[in-house]
Amino acid sequence: MLGWALTFLIIALIAAVLGFGGLAAGAATIAKVLFVVFLVLFLVSLVAGVRRPIG
Repeated sequence: MLGWALTFLIIALIAAVLGFGGLAAGAATIAKVLFVVFLVLFLVSLVAGVRRPIG
């Protein structure tokens, strides 16, 4: 998921440099949403891993 967020971030940066404002804004929004989803899933898995007993 983090890889997809970085991909859309790179697409947004390239589109912004080339002057495609609408495309850049859309890709940046998608990158932000994917990054937030990644963070939420990461924190959930981190908490679930701490709660599980070892052994």
